[in-house]
Amino acid sequence: MITSVRDAVLGGESDPAAFAALAVPESYAAVTVHADESDMFDGLPGEDKDPRKSLHLEQVATPEVGPGEALVAVMASSVNYNTVWSAIFEPVPTFSFLRRYGRRSELARRHDLPYHVLGSDLSGVVLRVGAGVSAWRPGDRVVAHCLSVELERPEGHDDTMLDPDQRIWGYETNFGGLAELALVKANQLMPMPAHLTWEEAACSGLVNSTAYRQLVSRNGANMKQGDTVLIWGASGGLGSYATQYALRGGATPVCVVSSPEKAELARRAGAELVIDRTAEGFSFWHDEHTPNVGEWRRFGQCIRDLTGGDDPDIVFEHPGRETFGASVYVARRGGTIVTCASTTGFLHSFDNRYLWMHLKRIIGTHFANYHEAWQANRLVAKGRIQPTLSRSYHLDQTADAVHDVRRNAHQGKVGVLCLAPEEGLGVRDAELRQRLMPAVNPYRPRLGDPT
Repeated sequence: MITSVRDAVLGGESDPAAFAALAVPESYAAVTVHADESDMFDGLPGEDKDPRKSLHLEQVATPEVGPGEALVAVMASSVNYNTVWSAIFEPVPTFSFLRRYGRRSELARRHDLPYHVLGSDLSGVVLRVGAGVSAWRPGDRVVAHCLSVELERPEGHDDTMLDPDQRIWGYETNFGGLAELALVKANQLMPMPAHLTWEEAACSGLVNSTAYRQLVSRNGANMKQGDTVLIWGASGGLGSYATQYALRGGATPVCVVSSPEKAELARRAGAELVIDRTAEGFSFWHDEHTPNVGEWRRFGQCIRDLTGGDDPDIVFEHPGRETFGASVYVARRGGTIVTCASTTGFLHSFDNRYLWMHLKRIIGTHFANYHEAWQANRLVAKGRIQPTLSRSYHLDQTADAVHDVRRNAHQGKVGVLCLAPEEGLGVRDAELRQRLMPAVNPYRPRLGDPT
């Protein structure tokens, strides 16, 4: 039956009644981890935890669609670092999240399963909607953001990210996007940008929204024209979007990358100030316990040499332990360090004198609220922000894709084709796409991947 769904999408069917008449399959293919294997990496060094050993592609039962929910036929998805964490069971196995969520209500109990369907991005077509959903119909082409909230408490009604029951779909909930079908709350859905392919559209949801909140939103750094913005991992998933927001917003990005090839990608995106940290040989720790303050100073001087003497107004942080001390040090007096992740470790060390005596601020951000995600997606739909997809894998190759992201062997975003049989499908506004070329997907052509 999943073949009938795929054929309807690929055939261009858009009539809501036709999609509503399609039979929903009893099961579907999905990428999972298993609860009974969550201790498989215990005692191993971090670098030996291989996602290819824990990820499974298997048939799972299709969940019932509850009130306020939608079942989506997933054409494409992408890999985010939370999938890496799920696959290596760090910092904790995600089954603890599912058990906690399952205790919340009868509806949430569906998520507490011995397997976890991963993935926090998708592009696809609405197949079914639950009771009370009026904004979306079967046949609608959509992308999804990954914020799942209940909004039954007052804290979330100014900023939904502050809701006590805020969760990340596909990481802290089940039925994620690395699959042929996905279950989402209807208020996670947004219109699919019409000039993009399925795989291009699927790669922006999480990282684009996160970068928007982190840099642009008043809930983040509130970036303004003229700011100098230091961007770690500027050619990666998050950093490639942060670089675009800095450039489009009139700021000056200082892009930190880890190879000459990644430096070239940053320059191709429009950045003029680029630091190849590997070529410069920066080492911010003497050993596991002792930060290298001299390297912080050398890094700060390197930035000032590029900017003509300016320290960063904003530091876009996400590596965490490896870089955080340097980030606090190099931010200007009164500057802001805004952090959304800790891919090199969660326990940070920094010299607090440079924070309190120089009146700097650390701001924690985590994904984005619905309004921020919608605004970020709107910029993609208008062609102001471009997807940074560098390579797509098929669903049965997802473990290899996650392994590449784990090793930082990728550029930009890594996509996964789910029901889409090949790349290049799904474009509805060819005129806009042609008008925006070659800006659309600048990470693809020179990397030797098919377009």
